[in-house]
Amino acid sequence: MLIKTNTGLRSSEVTDEVIFQERRDSLRLIGGIMALGVAGVAKGGTVDQAASMARQDALAASNERLTREQDIAHYNNYYEFSFYKAPPSELAQAMQVEPWVLEVGGLVENPLTLSIDDLLRLFPPEEQIRRIRCVEGWSGVVPWLGFPLFHLLKKASPLSFGKFVKFTSVMQPETMPNQRDQKMLPWPYVEGLRLDEAMHPLAMLAVGMYGKKLLNQNGAPIRLVIPWKYGFKSIKAIVKIEVTDSLPLTSWNQVAPKDYGFYANVNPEVPHPRWSQATERPLGSAFYSPRRKTELFNGYAEEVAHLYAGMDLRQLF
Repeated sequence: MLIKTNTGLRSSEVTDEVIFQERRDSLRLIGGIMALGVAGVAKGGTVDQAASMARQDALAASNERLTREQDIAHYNNYYEFSFYKAPPSELAQAMQVEPWVLEVGGLVENPLTLSIDDLLRLFPPEEQIRRIRCVEGWSGVVPWLGFPLFHLLKKASPLSFGKFVKFTSVMQPETMPNQRDQKMLPWPYVEGLRLDEAMHPLAMLAVGMYGKKLLNQNGAPIRLVIPWKYGFKSIKAIVKIEVTDSLPLTSWNQVAPKDYGFYANVNPEVPHPRWSQATERPLGSAFYSPRRKTELFNGYAEEVAHLYAGMDLRQLF
């Protein structure tokens, strides 16, 4: 089911009740004291808890619960560190995330070079609950902290003949063991969107989750979140964003184009060559629990289907 920000359901309807009450109790204890704010998020603190709760109360969702933070923190596809799910939560701690510079350029009128602190002063993060869906068949519901990507792109001002946006992740072979080997993927990791996709309000740059800064294994210090696409599109540890006039050659599409299309829209009717995409396993559920039916565009069809009007989604997968 689609997760929105405007239907009036309370966060107790998407969050485990115990966790919800613990948050309420914490707010009573702090007596309205402000948390660290935007600068705190960049440096490891939490967002203003009272404001966060107010936003949570306004968020709407299906009857799904938030995925447990510990599951998101310890089940990671981060091939720069490991081809297995558990090791990145330990191996990624060696990654250097300070200082960090994000470059925005290509076909733009106003190229930008920003530190994370600069970025967050310009675009204060807000909490948004979004579904995630991995091409492998698992899913989750995560409270991200971030801002719409289009805010940053508008500040850079794409030129009229810009059609696509290319994203490049960091190269740190000294801390990322698998970057020393180019056999599986051509590093650095590269992803891309059409410009109209990148300008959609649901396309998000995340700097935190669960009220805290991003963990290294989850894409610190800044990552993309595209909730209607499979998770490999949501590139981690971004250092460069470029507007281009041609379709970017993205990492997985370059290595296995029959398995990983450029668009990567969640679609239960288009199977992966080796497995069905009709159902998914919510992360943290028991292995033998009933699987959830996968929804077109991961439940966001009402918002994004118009972007693909007239396209053959089986051919342009």
